[in-house]
Amino acid sequence: MITVVIPTVGRPTLRATLAAVGSALPVIVVDDRPGAATGLTGLPAHVRVVRSGGRGPAAARNAGWRAADTPWVAFLDDDVIPAPGWAEAVWKDLVDLPADVAGSQGRIVVPPPAGRAPTDIERHTAGLASALWVTADMAYRRSVLESLGGFDERFPRAYREDADLALRAGRAGHRLVRGGRVTEHPVRADGFWASVRFQRGNADDALMRRLHGPRWRADIGGARGRLPSHALTTAAGLAAVTLALAAGSGRAGGGRGVKVAAGLAAGLWGVLTCEFAWRRIAPGPRTAAEVARMAVTSVVIPPVACAHRLRGEWRVRG
Repeated sequence: MITVVIPTVGRPTLRATLAAVGSALPVIVVDDRPGAATGLTGLPAHVRVVRSGGRGPAAARNAGWRAADTPWVAFLDDDVIPAPGWAEAVWKDLVDLPADVAGSQGRIVVPPPAGRAPTDIERHTAGLASALWVTADMAYRRSVLESLGGFDERFPRAYREDADLALRAGRAGHRLVRGGRVTEHPVRADGFWASVRFQRGNADDALMRRLHGPRWRADIGGARGRLPSHALTTAAGLAAVTLALAAGSGRAGGGRGVKVAAGLAAGLWGVLTCEFAWRRIAPGPRTAAEVARMAVTSVVIPPVACAHRLRGEWRVRG
């Protein structure tokens, strides 16, 4: 009745995920490592492996569900830990669902750090606990996946491809529900620049707006993004630099006025940047390393976010 599909790029956490799922359900692991010369090793005997050629999680999930032959396909990420009894719980979640229900989401639990406030990256991951229709643990009817064409492979990252599929399912008249099964999503240590790398998702937001209109965030229960503020911060910074260079070169008329304008632009940039940094620092834990990381990345994030959004807009228009 149910096939479990787990795309992977070879994370060592995959073994723990498979161990938690157990052998009661058929499992397909999709090897999405680009150009992998050797296969995945050390997997349980009941696990079937297919390859997707390193084309991203949307393409990997499509390869997985197309290789399945059961009425339901349950997608898991390769870094989650399903709770004990998950296989029986997912069966109970799906067995009696009405025909108009296309999918069921598990309850995602993100364990908080012990004895301190969470860091910025930990708060980011904790948002999965309240997010709608995320494929960290999401089951769909295979017939619905067929009718919708599966995941849109124009989404190259593990970002927005699940929300896009959910919105298309709703437009087609299907319902999505929450189940009772539980899956833990641990926090990964992604390094100093993780929050900057996350800004690549702004390119995918451009595609979401093109496909689903300006209200797409509200339709998936998401909060308003910070891109308008990032755009203002970036514009103020660029204006400050440009005016300062013009004033220093002596090419601009009214030198004093140009310097004043440069100072005002720099002040606005500073206020907006400090507000953004403090918004991320204030919740804690305010260690020296965390404050330094927030201070540096809060300077870098606004222009990087804008650059990725412009790249995304250019791509969808092309």
